[in-house]
Amino acid sequence: MTPLRLTWVQPEDLIGHELHQARQDGREPSAVAARWRAAGGPPAPRRAGASPDRASRYLRQLAEDLLDELADLPSALSEHEPTDLDRIKALCPNWPAPPAHSAGDRAAGAKGVPPVERSRDWGRVGAGGTSPPPSSGPHPTPATYTQRLEAAWLGRAAGCLLGKPVEKLPLDAIRRLAAAAGNWPLTTWFTARGVPPELLAAHPWNRRSAPTSLAENIDGMPEDDDLNYPLLNLLLLARHGRDFTTADVATLWLDELPAGRTFTAERVAYRNLLCGIDPPRTARHRNPFREWIGALIRADVHGWTNPGDPAAAAEQAHRDATLTHTANGVYAAMFVAAAIAEAATGTRDVHKCLRTGLTVVPPHSRLARAIDHALRLTTEFRDFDRVVDELHATYADHHWVHAIPNTALLTAALTHADGDYTASICRAVSGGWDTDSNGATAGSIAGLLTGSPDALPDRWTAPLKNRLATSIADFNGIGFDTLAHLTLRETPHP
Repeated sequence: MTPLRLTWVQPEDLIGHELHQARQDGREPSAVAARWRAAGGPPAPRRAGASPDRASRYLRQLAEDLLDELADLPSALSEHEPTDLDRIKALCPNWPAPPAHSAGDRAAGAKGVPPVERSRDWGRVGAGGTSPPPSSGPHPTPATYTQRLEAAWLGRAAGCLLGKPVEKLPLDAIRRLAAAAGNWPLTTWFTARGVPPELLAAHPWNRRSAPTSLAENIDGMPEDDDLNYPLLNLLLLARHGRDFTTADVATLWLDELPAGRTFTAERVAYRNLLCGIDPPRTARHRNPFREWIGALIRADVHGWTNPGDPAAAAEQAHRDATLTHTANGVYAAMFVAAAIAEAATGTRDVHKCLRTGLTVVPPHSRLARAIDHALRLTTEFRDFDRVVDELHATYADHHWVHAIPNTALLTAALTHADGDYTASICRAVSGGWDTDSNGATAGSIAGLLTGSPDALPDRWTAPLKNRLATSIADFNGIGFDTLAHLTLRETPHP
């Protein structure tokens, strides 16, 4: 009988990832690593979530013991990379003030976002020195904001779908597949038409996504975790309001999220919940994926429902993220939520949005350094492929789903595209790593900046047919226009 191999949960598969995570987050795991190797323990699976062979009972027990031992090792980076919200705020000198309309604002004139000193020299490739249109303010009319929200939902879906067929493929394979179809630099959907069979045999499309995400077979938006989580967060706000707790997020997941639709940190946290472990320990217990991209892909609704209030958006994202993530995994979600809250005001200035996002990231964290590095590269190289090559060289020791390199790539793509929708999603996806997640977040932000679904190119929106497939609650088959109205219901109005 073929043994059942579950991805992302087996201790013998987790230990290699945890050893790698320990080296990255300032712990010293060499003694533990030596014991694991001496016992014949395998390295972490390279790209999939499970190794092909079943480990012995001894190795499995040893992996569990070593995971707990690694968790107790002190980190040299803990002072600059806390997970507690109050400590994060204390490290952020430009933490955004609440807008004047906020119930928490008691200071006259506390509007907008304080300038970020280290962001003054950000490049604006293609901007031509022109000033962005004036913002329409944090609280537009419901009709206007519904249009923005629909563009954001559509933008997120199309960006995600663009990246689905090449998820998990190495960068060179993505470039070769697109070029073989006459689609490099990337400007439209991937296709198998015109691609040599031997190239497809060497670099097959993502197995689950190929039947629904190539130009020749797209028929509505297929299910994806990058869309499931925004749906869950709509339910979260509808059921628990803006003061939801991390425990509320956990309860909602157990009620509405199928375990098989979770991956990496989310799957481990889900398992921990079923074992009776309470949040936020769910994020830390035998969870080597706690700085990966999962919390970032859950951040959009927190930004969409807090237009002009990046602090509130970041705090909501923090309460959500700490179910599954710590430190830089949490900061990535807060960064995106705050950037989206700024984009939701009606600004067309993506650089201002990213500067706002950076105000909620501890400045000496690895994520802040990665974002700064990405921004420097966009000013140094006009050729985006050069930017991507530099990022891949810098973060070659990170997993392709880790939040730090993916957030750097997302930032570089949005900056280099200067707010253009097509350029944003194509740059994000063409940069490799977690292609569907980066395409989704880039599409959400760039779609929101367009202000209207009519401003999105028809080639991206028409194949979606205003239809989203999902296994979440009663949302299956819902339209993006309806989702915009549901999101507006969870957005405060003056």
